Amino acid sequence: MRAHEAGALHADGYGRPSWLAVPGDVNILVPPLWADSVGRGVDGALTVAGVSVLELAARFGTAAYILDEEDFRRRAGEFRDTWSEAFGDLCGGADVYYAGKAFLCTEVARWIRDDGLRLDVCSGGELAVAERARMPGERIGVHGNNKSLAELEAAVGYGDHGVGRVVVDSFEEIERLAQVAERAGRVARVMVRVTVGVEAHTHEFIATAHEDQKFGFSLSGGAAAEAVRQILAHVPHLELIGLHSHIGSQIFDTAGFEVSARRILGLHADIAREHGLELPELDLGGGFGIAYTTEHDPLPPKNLACSLADIVERECRAHAVRVPRVSVEPGRAIAGPSTFTLYEVGTVKRVALDAGATRTYVSVDGGMSDNIRTALYDANYSCTLASRRSDAPGILSRVVGKHCESGDIVVMDEFLPADVRAGDLLAVPGTGAYCRALSNQYNHTPRPPVVAVRDGTARVIVRRESIDDLLALDVP
Repeated sequence: MRAHEAGALHADGYGRPSWLAVPGDVNILVPPLWADSVGRGVDGALTVAGVSVLELAARFGTAAYILDEEDFRRRAGEFRDTWSEAFGDLCGGADVYYAGKAFLCTEVARWIRDDGLRLDVCSGGELAVAERARMPGERIGVHGNNKSLAELEAAVGYGDHGVGRVVVDSFEEIERLAQVAERAGRVARVMVRVTVGVEAHTHEFIATAHEDQKFGFSLSGGAAAEAVRQILAHVPHLELIGLHSHIGSQIFDTAGFEVSARRILGLHADIAREHGLELPELDLGGGFGIAYTTEHDPLPPKNLACSLADIVERECRAHAVRVPRVSVEPGRAIAGPSTFTLYEVGTVKRVALDAGATRTYVSVDGGMSDNIRTALYDANYSCTLASRRSDAPGILSRVVGKHCESGDIVVMDEFLPADVRAGDLLAVPGTGAYCRALSNQYNHTPRPPVVAVRDGTARVIVRRESIDDLLALDVP
């Protein structure tokens, strides 16, 4: 079930849309897969915010990431407003940290700053982007399972008072951070990342809360409780403000969050009993899913917020503790649907298979250098013919890249028109998260630009790499 399919739209028990896939016109765009402003012009070519992909390809070349700025900022604002509203009566609102690892550049950090969200970073480089965008330190959270001394020093030394919080991930880090804060004459505000033993229903390598993995302190083994004790032993250089949990990625229901909240609030209550300290904050992480194909049916932010508010209130009442101020960390759910990747077809090859079957390979001028997720996670994507309308029947095709790897696949299976040919443009939706962030220079391929489009105007916010860029680090 892919981008060309359309069918009846209905609401499930959560009130979210669900497409009943019916094979049909290969020119149809299924709304949940695309940014708000994407459509087809009278000539059949895709448009975004009033700009044709024909113009975008001519001006900026392909491959290119095409970002609908208004869509990105609308989604960010929706998370900000719905979560604040859902938790308003419980704890005065909620804080939304945009997870910069999904996609971050200086301009995006400015949008996050100007639109009143907070920013989650997990490296010194991401923190440098925040600084260039003049993000206030109190609105920054720092993640990472192996933060270097330099990264901790940058976090503590950021701005006038350091960053708003550091999510500590190891006993070594607690000692290291306390020493950094003492030398700087500052107080580092910290949260404890807790592995709560909940494995989200997702790919093995992006499920992060089960015990056998590199992140956080184990709840069941007692490491999380011990981390709390060690942090409290470093007062006043460290200030413990709360607990943090992240259970995975591409999550489409709240069942895992419910179990996670129950367990982490149990620890929250234990801390209150043992230390006489009710921590003021609780972070439930991110991982909210998006629609990459018609098989995906994500919950709207409002439904997520209301469901989790009910869960947190219920668990706090059961443990007889006040509701802490809640924060969440959406990244993919904001950036992912806002962007599609625009490619040009170079070759079309039909390969004979067993029993008289054939497979059509459509090769584009990109691949695993700009979207490694298919190879890395077996991720599924959709795509559509973007430069024209076609009356040809759909044939099952595999969209592949130009790199010297048999696993260089962009879209595993998609119905594309039988007359697809060299020079056509293809668009792959849902590439705003973890595509540019995970991009690479395999085969010495320059990375594509990011082009933001808004109100009929397109501008580059991350330029295309050049051959000079590729060679700049080589030492003669």
